[in-house]
This record gives sequence, C-alpha cells and structure tokens, in this order.
Amino acid sequence: MPTAILIDGAYFIKRFRSLEPHNAYDANRAADCAFRWAVAHLREPGGQANGRRRDLYRIFFYDCAPLEKKLHNPVSKKSIDFSKSQEATFRKELHQLLREKRKVALRLGHLASDTPWTIKPAVIDDLLKGRMKFEHLGEEHVVPNARQKGVDMRIGIDIASLSLKRQVDQIVLVAGDADFVPAAKLARREGVDFVLDPMWQTVSGSLNEHIDGLRSTCPRRARPDGAAPAPAPAPAPAPAPALTPNGAD
Repeated sequence: MPTAILIDGAYFIKRFRSLEPHNAYDANRAADCAFRWAVAHLREPGGQANGRRRDLYRIFFYDCAPLEKKLHNPVSKKSIDFSKSQEATFRKELHQLLREKRKVALRLGHLASDTPWTIKPAVIDDLLKGRMKFEHLGEEHVVPNARQKGVDMRIGIDIASLSLKRQVDQIVLVAGDADFVPAAKLARREGVDFVLDPMWQTVSGSLNEHIDGLRSTCPRRARPDGAAPAPAPAPAPAPAPALTPNGAD
C-alpha cells in the first residue's frame, strides 16, 4: 500500500523561511522544496539512492488564502491594501504552483471574518521587560491577526478517512502541533505507520509519544558558529514518483 504525505502549510512556510531566509518570498523555491522534501520520504532511511521506493498516494498541502482586506493601521491610521502585499502575492503564487504539480492536492481553509490588530510578539516582550515604552509604538510594531479556520479540521478528517478506508499504510505528517495527537492515535490503532516530519524543529513529548517515527528530510540550516550542520537525507530527484490509482479528493 502507498504513502500519503500531509503538509501543514502555515507550519511549512514558517520553517522554510527559517531554513532559507534568503528565499522567504520565492514561491517557486517553496513549491519545489515542498514537493521534493515530501517525495524524499518515499525512500527508506539509509536506503540506496537507486533502491526501491514506496508508492505515493498523494501529497496534501493545507493552507488558507491570504489576507486581502483593506485595513487601517491603528497607530498611523493609514489605509493598507493587503491584497497587494508581498505575503499575499507569495501565497497566491505558491498555491497556483502547487495546484499544477503531479499528485498534489491543495486543501484550503478560510480566514476568520474579523481581523483584529495585535502587537508583534517580540515587541510585547520588550514592553513587558521595560526595554520599550508603549508611547513609542510605531506602525511597524503592529500586525493584523489573521486567524486560520478549518485547516486543522481538514487535516484530522483526512487522516481519519485515509486510515479507516485503508487507502494507505503509511502517513507522513509535516507539522509540529500537538493538536494532531488524537488523529495520530486513531491512525496507529488502524495499523497505519505514522511518521512525523517537524523539519528539524523540536516537538513536544505528548506528540512524540504517539507517532511511529520522527524524520526530517529537508537540509538543516547551518549553525551560527559556522560549524557544518548534521547531515540530512538528500532530497528526492525531480522525476515523478511511482503512482497508484487516485483516491477521491
């Protein structure tokens, strides 16, 4: 039976930007990495480069459409059209590129209807520790709090459906959220090999307890001291992976 690979898009983008800050808004690079790092899971760890690979059921990428509202910055009172922002452009291009890739299914949730502004976490820390005063807040210190809705639910439902329908015998989840523990436990009870890919991020003990394996296929970012990072499995080559009959989207 094949492998299904599920990618939490918001988590992937955050880690991708941490690993490759120079490519933070390069949608082509992000889409290519999402596909290559996912397909790399089809080769067993330590296996030969030309050895047998697992079949791919599908790669699922979960995200939301970007914020495209016009909002007024609460500090400067300026009107901002977020549909023209760098983030919106990146997100829309990334989604379109993923739609065009073979064996990739894009699952989109939605943003909450209300979009309150919030102070950036680092700035809140500075305020609490007295390194900054409230009256010194500028327009660059606040951001809209666009909350995703329906993404985690879609991931959980797909894990349950793939497991209960016996469509796959292995699920790889690219995420780091302990909210997925119930879904992981269900999959394991159904005999599915459940592998977590946190993209080299440390995961909570509660999540680590309920998975069958922990494996990151993306390259590690170089250490600040200049030392070479620990070796990571090489990304899979670009050619299409072994295919199995498509299941229902």
